[in-house]
Amino acid sequence: MSAPARRLTPQKIAVRDALRSVPGFVGAQTLHAILENAGSRIGLATVYRALNELAEVGGADTVQTPTGETLFRGCATAGHHHHLVCRRCGTTVEVHSDAVEEWARAAAREHGFTDVGHVLDIYGVCVDCSSGTPRVTDSPPSTQSG
Repeated sequence: MSAPARRLTPQKIAVRDALRSVPGFVGAQTLHAILENAGSRIGLATVYRALNELAEVGGADTVQTPTGETLFRGCATAGHHHHLVCRRCGTTVEVHSDAVEEWARAAAREHGFTDVGHVLDIYGVCVDCSSGTPRVTDSPPSTQSG
């Protein structure tokens, strides 16, 4: 039996549209504040649910910060991909790697796993931050996308 279709409510549309308007990754609480500042009366729990649903259906990318917070952004690339994330400014680059995909399949086979998936986010310092000229952003660290 398949899961019931999720209804696209006005609140979900507002969350989706707000997420698309943010230039990088953003946490649910920050997105909730953006919506409130724009006059929305949407609840924080609704924002969390809508973001998680968007991520489940491929409408949002997610990354997890080193502190464990999940950040979201409107998905820029269709299909499976990974992220390079700057620990200083939050610049994020989407990357594809056949080597990572083959390694994941081989590791799963070696241990008898089937129907596997994976998430890979690599954290480092971007070229701008390394050179001493970090990107200027109004967002807090680890929420800006490049």
